[in-house]
Amino acid sequence: MLKPGMIISDRYEIIDKVGSGGMADVYKARDQRLNRFVAIKVLKPEYSSDKSFVNKFRAEAQSAAGLSHPNIVNVYDVGDDSGLHYIVMELVEGITLKRFIERKGKLEVKEAVGIGIQISQGMEAAHDNHIIHRDIKPQNIIISRDGKVKVTDFGIAKATNSNTITSNAMGSVHYLSPEQARGGYSDEKSDIYSLGVTLYEMLSGKVPFAGDNTVSVALLHIQGEAMPLRELDPEIPVSIDKIVQKCMQKRPERRYHSASELISDLKRAISNPDGDFVQIPAFVSSDSPTINISDDLEKIKNGAYLDDDLRDTRNLQMKNLTEDEDEELDTVDSKVEKFFLVGSIVTIVILAIVIIVSVVWFLSRTKDNTPGDSQNQVTLSPSPSATDGPTEPATGVMYTVPDVIGLTQDDAESSIKAKAANAFVKFTEEYSDTIEAGRVMAQYPQAGNEVEETSIVILTVSLGPESFEIPNVYGLTEEQADKKLNELGLKLFHEYVASDEIEAGRVVSTNPERQTLAVSGDTITIVVSTGSENTQAVVPNLIGLTEKEATAALSNVGLVKGTVSFASSDTYEKGKVTYQSNTSGQKVDSGTVIDIIVSSGASNTGGTTMYSGQVTIDVNPFEQNGQDEAEIILEMEQDGELTNIFEGYLSLLEFPLTVSDIVSDSSSVGTVKMYVDGDEFTVSGDTETTWSVEFSAVEE
Repeated sequence: MLKPGMIISDRYEIIDKVGSGGMADVYKARDQRLNRFVAIKVLKPEYSSDKSFVNKFRAEAQSAAGLSHPNIVNVYDVGDDSGLHYIVMELVEGITLKRFIERKGKLEVKEAVGIGIQISQGMEAAHDNHIIHRDIKPQNIIISRDGKVKVTDFGIAKATNSNTITSNAMGSVHYLSPEQARGGYSDEKSDIYSLGVTLYEMLSGKVPFAGDNTVSVALLHIQGEAMPLRELDPEIPVSIDKIVQKCMQKRPERRYHSASELISDLKRAISNPDGDFVQIPAFVSSDSPTINISDDLEKIKNGAYLDDDLRDTRNLQMKNLTEDEDEELDTVDSKVEKFFLVGSIVTIVILAIVIIVSVVWFLSRTKDNTPGDSQNQVTLSPSPSATDGPTEPATGVMYTVPDVIGLTQDDAESSIKAKAANAFVKFTEEYSDTIEAGRVMAQYPQAGNEVEETSIVILTVSLGPESFEIPNVYGLTEEQADKKLNELGLKLFHEYVASDEIEAGRVVSTNPERQTLAVSGDTITIVVSTGSENTQAVVPNLIGLTEKEATAALSNVGLVKGTVSFASSDTYEKGKVTYQSNTSGQKVDSGTVIDIIVSSGASNTGGTTMYSGQVTIDVNPFEQNGQDEAEIILEMEQDGELTNIFEGYLSLLEFPLTVSDIVSDSSSVGTVKMYVDGDEFTVSGDTETTWSVEFSAVEE
């Protein structure tokens, strides 16, 4: 593993590790030649000697290197340094779409559509260059701090003119198109299907198909029908629901034929959300490059032991499939487990024999080195061609190897050198859950043996416990999570919290969070849901109160002030509440949001002129503070009086922000300040940031 400060190819200085995948690790680095930060994807050492992995790794760079688009992560360089294969890419500071969805539960329609359009634009650029991504999923989408969406990881991308049948190992099973799940030919419409699944997850907070294993999920992609989004949430517009349905059609010819068509409908859905303009073709072409469903089922069943990336980890053929698919799959599971159990036992026996023979051979060589032996002596001094040890000739001088177990690396070497100055000490490293890092955990020859003073001594130094990522146990039952984490040697502590989203008895989160690095023996807190609190409060009467008084009255009973609007009133004086969204005396759940309307003064009667204006906040506050969302308050000062003209929670995608129909009984110019989570917003280097509102008379 690379460490901070190391330099690759005399150019890229490693700063920190930022992520890890199945084949490669990703590091933040600085390009010393161009003085900029980059991301470097480095092929893991265990794959560097495998030509197929190296070729696949280079293919990723070649697939993405020719693409230059604002919605695709740029590839700058590719190379190798002393067997270290790497790709240099654009560094995008932000989070994956998967983490963004998990953080928010599900996205607002406008937000999801905006992200979908940007993903489609990146796909469109790739398709125009005859590149199919083949692994579109939220984990491969990055949202930068400035709201830009970028598609990354072209590790399994392939040129569209390759005419090659896809492997079952392509991508994550939850986002695979039916033709990929069958192992059939995939094209641009396969990416569109995966984007449809991604849109579905953004809008609903969950994937359309879920199962206990990859086989059941793959079968659902081929045979199952996803529940329409509007049945999950009636507030989702008709056009958005139909766009997702069209993307996720089983037959490729019924989907969008290109990313540009999808972009057009997504943009149209923003301006006409309830329009009936999405047409799903009813005709199914007879020459579609798909495979009969009977063949598909057999292929899927033959892959009962594919891993999470759909890589085939067995080389077994299943025969005599019955019509009862579930029972047949269970039978195969049992047979495969027995096969691998027997194979494991045979492997262990063979390894044991090899180890025993090796030990006997080494002991025999050690015995031959004892003093007084008139036979030709064979020392443990390695030959230059066999090891990295010394090349000094044997001296015939013997010494007793000291016990250095538990000593530090330096102390152990000094102890041996004190006995034999010409001894060559070689170090190896291994992980250990019991021996402190940096201390000797094993030695060869063992303490007390007499060996030639120029012989090699091998000391195994502990690296400490091996780190691993905390697994994802979110949503599991408490017992399931305990079992999974106990198997890793973690110490568990439990906390219980109320949750309206997670049912009682299931895990809400962990501390540290999932995918955080840990070692055996670390303590992890499991947060378990106790179900919804379902406490209720009585809505107070807010009519006639000032906005400040209304806020306090709601807070006292556990309710939350929502949107504040302003309207003229002949009954209530300026600044008094004239309307509340829930009737006083009504019982509602704690935390319910209550919207109010505040009087802006008398209406335009009796010769009094009313004025209207608007303001546009053209600075995005999230670009400066790095947040994803916050409470935004706009406060206007006019003629010495302060008035809140907007209040609500906004995300980074909702700027620039325009507030219209600001009503006033004065034509004076108003000055607006913005507050983010209660703090006045300022631009670095300026003392304050304000916007002006000019008013014009309202026509009767």
